[in-house]
Amino acid sequence: MQKNNLIVQAVNKNVRCSPRKLALVLNHIKGKKADVALKDLEFTRKKIAKDVSKTVKSAISNAENNHQYDIDNLFVKEAFVGKSLVMKRFRPRAKGRASPIKKPFSRITIILEEKKEKKENK
Repeated sequence: MQKNNLIVQAVNKNVRCSPRKLALVLNHIKGKKADVALKDLEFTRKKIAKDVSKTVKSAISNAENNHQYDIDNLFVKEAFVGKSLVMKRFRPRAKGRASPIKKPFSRITIILEEKKEKKENK
């Protein structure tokens, strides 16, 4: 059986973190093997790394259960962040004024790919 499409993805839609802060963590795991990416996220000092690791684990389980891929051959092909909704709040200021506070949400997308190892016959 030939598998043409060797990619699997997982999306976490409403993560309470700004996309700019989240992009730093996602750029750190791009191109790494899935198990190495999980280990790196475990020791990252950023608070949001826990949510990113949940999304990576979800993509790994999607690959294993839905497509029967080998977990050892999976690597992070793409990891990117997009904007989601923004909560708008107001902070009281002097002289009866108010200033806006924006609390952004993000959308994490992790795309894994299975790398086939070629065996050379000599």
